[in-house]
Amino acid sequence: MRTTINLSLVLLLVLISCSGQKSQADLILTNGLIYTVDNEFSIAEAIAIKDKRIIAVGSTAEISKKYSADEVRDLEGKYVYPGWIDAHCHFFGYGMNLNAVDVAGSSSVEEIIEELKAFQEKNPGTWITGRGWDQNDWEVKEFPDKHMLDKHFPNTPILLRRIDGHAAWANSRALEIAGVTATSKVDGGTVLLSQGEPTGILVDNAIGLVSSKIPGPSKAEMILALQQAEQNCFSVGLTSVQDAGLSREVVQLIDSLQRAGALKIRMNTWLSPSRQNFTHFVENGPYQTDYLSVNTIKLFTDGALGSRGARMIEAYSDDPGNLGLYVTPLETLEKYCRKAYEHNFAVATHCIGDGANRETLRIYADILGGKNDRRWRIEHAQIIHPDDFHYFGDYNIIPSVQTTHATSDMYWAEDRVGSERIKGAYAYRQLLEENGWLPNGSDFPVEQINPLFGFYAGVVRKDQAGYPEQGYMPENAISREDALRAMTIWAARSGFEEDLKGSIEPGKLADLVITGTDLMSAAEQELFGIRVEATYSGGELVYDASGR
Repeated sequence: MRTTINLSLVLLLVLISCSGQKSQADLILTNGLIYTVDNEFSIAEAIAIKDKRIIAVGSTAEISKKYSADEVRDLEGKYVYPGWIDAHCHFFGYGMNLNAVDVAGSSSVEEIIEELKAFQEKNPGTWITGRGWDQNDWEVKEFPDKHMLDKHFPNTPILLRRIDGHAAWANSRALEIAGVTATSKVDGGTVLLSQGEPTGILVDNAIGLVSSKIPGPSKAEMILALQQAEQNCFSVGLTSVQDAGLSREVVQLIDSLQRAGALKIRMNTWLSPSRQNFTHFVENGPYQTDYLSVNTIKLFTDGALGSRGARMIEAYSDDPGNLGLYVTPLETLEKYCRKAYEHNFAVATHCIGDGANRETLRIYADILGGKNDRRWRIEHAQIIHPDDFHYFGDYNIIPSVQTTHATSDMYWAEDRVGSERIKGAYAYRQLLEENGWLPNGSDFPVEQINPLFGFYAGVVRKDQAGYPEQGYMPENAISREDALRAMTIWAARSGFEEDLKGSIEPGKLADLVITGTDLMSAAEQELFGIRVEATYSGGELVYDASGR
């Protein structure tokens, strides 16, 4: 009986084909140069889409012969890629920051003071919060102190996070509200002192002493933040993001908005290791829809290099005696990892210093036991001791990198770690060779949201002014094909989503990006300036530069 049915079906298809009847699609794109990013990295000309998914990929002649649609878009030779995926960012935090003061790129304390004054005039409120300062960009590369803020803002509490989020600058009013004194202590954090009193600089977990006193956002404010962030992401070709460390409340809000069609960006939301998250999500196993994945726990081993909170095996070259911090005790870190393993969750652990990377890799190795497909990740994998690279390949541990960190840090990173340790830093090519793949993200708002900045940094390893002339440690540059994979199929794979998205193949979601310039052949100095002309999510046009 089965043979008869199959033969009948084949005969029916042949008859339909012979009759010239076309299958109906919702949208057809023709006459493009389409990078499918499939296993062969093949190139096509046309795509047919129906019910949010790709149903056919091929030449314009093939697709036009087999399919018809109410909407047909002639690409006129433009370039198409799978929707770009940021494999490590802080999407919700970025959205919330859009309504705070942005001091990124400030060249001095005085410039920040003027920005704060302008912000307060437009946004009167009980607190001023913001992010983005970096003392390494100032003429005097030292941490600021509270007195610089007190002079202009004696009565308004202020908390400004450093660009990396691992240090913050508070004024006296904020410290007073939080009860921070010279005797304040917190595990995994530091209250910096000068002449026996707090300077106003809080490192890593000490930030929470003050941030916990800031009134939380309303639900309406959170929704607005998510929708503003989404539109900005669509405009630079991001159709999916992996958001590193969220509460149950925010994840559930995202899920409800996506289900209602009020949020269309796809998200892999990593859970902060709270009791609520373990009880509600982890203990019930991974959760998956077309828009939302919940399958990863976000952990922290150490702080950041810029604030000297990254944990090193040996002391900082420019701060003798300082090894940095363990933000999470190693025994607690191991407990979380074993809990994740038990419930088939992945873990993604922030590791910057070679000490943090070594200890976390050893914990992973002990739990994983050998080759596996758990897809546990080291986030940043920024400084690796030469003896420790093998862990990535031996235990299939994913080095989840952010290539723009190399070109942001290159001006001062060697001062922190010295000429020998820097050889194991930002070693993206070497890390890629361990497993044969790696995902790339931006860590925005630490860096800019545009994924082409990361594409450029990974391939060219220069800043956007073309410095240094030969590239920063150019032996660790990656190819253009690998850079595109790292922000598409490899990023999807890192979140167990490669069957849903990440390449342009039949059956996958129709998430697409269109540009007028070819990433694979453009001059290197053009790469970071390539404009996204259109973005599709599930075959729906969600961004069009022409405004049509």
